[in-house]
Amino acid sequence: MKSTTLRRAGLTIAAVTVLSAVTGCSSGDSGGSEGSKGSGKDGAARFSPLAALRSAEKSTDAADSAKVESSTTMGSVMSMTADGALGWGDGLTGTLTITYTGGTMAETMRQTGSTSMEARYLPDAYYAKMGDAFAAQAGGKHWIKYAYDDLETLAGGSGAYLKDQMQNTTPNQSVKLLLASGDVRKVGEEKVRGQQTTHYSGTVDVADLASKNSNLSQKQLDDLKKQLDQAGVTTETVDIWVNDDDLLVKKVEKGETTAGAFTQTAYYSDYGTPVSAEEPPASDTADFADLVRQQGGSS
Repeated sequence: MKSTTLRRAGLTIAAVTVLSAVTGCSSGDSGGSEGSKGSGKDGAARFSPLAALRSAEKSTDAADSAKVESSTTMGSVMSMTADGALGWGDGLTGTLTITYTGGTMAETMRQTGSTSMEARYLPDAYYAKMGDAFAAQAGGKHWIKYAYDDLETLAGGSGAYLKDQMQNTTPNQSVKLLLASGDVRKVGEEKVRGQQTTHYSGTVDVADLASKNSNLSQKQLDDLKKQLDQAGVTTETVDIWVNDDDLLVKKVEKGETTAGAFTQTAYYSDYGTPVSAEEPPASDTADFADLVRQQGGSS
């Protein structure tokens, strides 16, 4: 009853939160990087937006890790921040501290014992640390383990897409979004946190992007498209700022959903920073798949 509702809310929020936090860093393989030098001084890249983005994609991908700072809002449902470091050299690894700052999800999170959670990303799973109130309803365990192989049970096509994105991650999704769309323009030269950058902008079709930048089957893509349509997600605008070393330093994604306007802003710094993440103690960890099965057996 109340414990079941609380546990269900915790499961859902943890999944949505960790996905939202890492969206600014996740992507499949865009391909099409031939001809890029990875040098910020490449004259051809400076005159062609597509060539410049290919160079930025290659340089950012090769950096292997970075510190990440982001903020996300979705209508009145959610506003949150994420801060930490992520690596992508051999699957996604790292740790983010995620804090709800407003919206109905922040209130629901308070009921689980905290408005902040720690998320740890490892190559085969991610872990979300919940509050004491959630732990009291989960056998005293504070961590939820989401094995990537179990994610398709989360929400059909969107779960499969989440699994694909979490296993094929670099911090330059926004660069690849624009490359995949073919709709990109140079806005101009701007300073971002003291760095000289070049600002690029474009519009992407979300469902079309998923078909290009994932390894989903046609059935999974059809399921995902239906879910995107139901959520009112069709297109989004993407703005990125690239520095003179061809590294992504800022991105902004904006779109409309049935839940309201969606905006995510992320900053990237300290490329090459050391990143580590440890699996939480098994004695303090509940498995997502097991909790879902328990949910199904609860009334």
